[in-house]
Amino acid sequence: MSKRDYYEILGVSKTATQEEIKKAYRQKAIQYHPDKNPDNKEAEDKFKEAAEAYEVLSNEEKKQRYDQFGHAGVGGASGNGGFTMNMEDIINNFGDIFGGGFFGGGFSRNGADRGRRIAKGTNLRIKVKLSLADIANGIEEKKVKIKRYNACKTCNGTGAKNEAVTNCSACGGAGYVIRVTNSFLGQIQSQQPCQTCEGTGKIIKDKCPNCAGEGIVIEEDLVAFNVPPGVSEGMQMTVREKGNAPKHGGISGDLIVIFEEEQHPELTRHDNDLVYDLLISIPDAILGTNAEIPTIDGKAKVKVDPGTQPGKVLRLRGKGLPTYGSYGRGDILVRINIFIPKNLSKDDKKLIEKLQKSQEFNPTPIKGEKNFFYRVKDIF
Repeated sequence: MSKRDYYEILGVSKTATQEEIKKAYRQKAIQYHPDKNPDNKEAEDKFKEAAEAYEVLSNEEKKQRYDQFGHAGVGGASGNGGFTMNMEDIINNFGDIFGGGFFGGGFSRNGADRGRRIAKGTNLRIKVKLSLADIANGIEEKKVKIKRYNACKTCNGTGAKNEAVTNCSACGGAGYVIRVTNSFLGQIQSQQPCQTCEGTGKIIKDKCPNCAGEGIVIEEDLVAFNVPPGVSEGMQMTVREKGNAPKHGGISGDLIVIFEEEQHPELTRHDNDLVYDLLISIPDAILGTNAEIPTIDGKAKVKVDPGTQPGKVLRLRGKGLPTYGSYGRGDILVRINIFIPKNLSKDDKKLIEKLQKSQEFNPTPIKGEKNFFYRVKDIF
């Protein structure tokens, strides 16, 4: 996302009207368009930069947020991810601004097949369950089976028997038609998708028997993708061009992967920390003990000091989950709980009654400790 001032990029003032902003963008886009500047990376960057500025300033709501908060107001929560259009998206979204009479009949993606929109298939969404071990270590190659529309292999996605297609006579194979209308400003030229061929530029005479002329068939595919360490419940990842293929050729849509966490039988996640409730006996709390607790990778031992109070939290540093996109790692928090038996034998009851009379078992409240359990609760 560009950090330059959007008004400066388009060369307009903050009080510019929408018509002035549109006109300024049109001039910049014509100046730096790839058709006029082939193989010029600097011109391509300026072309994208102008489109980014126009995308914000042409939208009253986004413009208002930008005027108030700057780039942070239009770039999402992180302030740096608001503009994701590529060259294809820019021309598809803003191509109507150029009319259709520039550079030999309309802007194109790469100088060839001018003006025709490249069709894109629909996106697919799937949910993938991950264990805490998967989240901790990541998965180099996660494979899932999905059903999606693929290009028909019989007709190579054309939808025509023996791939026999002809150019549309209405648009001459361009996929669009130029319309001229009169206004008080004079003649206005606009480019519109051809209705005869639905913008494909092609006419099918005989339909493919395998796909009934659609150019796509539904199939089950095995899709592989990488799962980075540290993902969390509800996080989404986009796998490019692994969605549905469009009819009659084009670019496949994307696969949107939504992550779900499988509940661990003993560990509970809290951000990047893992919480474990350790239950010990009264004698162990009084005399101290060593306990074995579960971790993501196996078992670990912790020392419980003599006189440990219920609710105390022991911390195993670096044994939790990694931070997504960073090098940090959480801890395992061991929360001490003390088991109080309900049924006692006569001998046990006498022993407890004897202990009850001891001063050590009737302590006076310690100043400042009355809120101890509230502080422990707040950690979680």
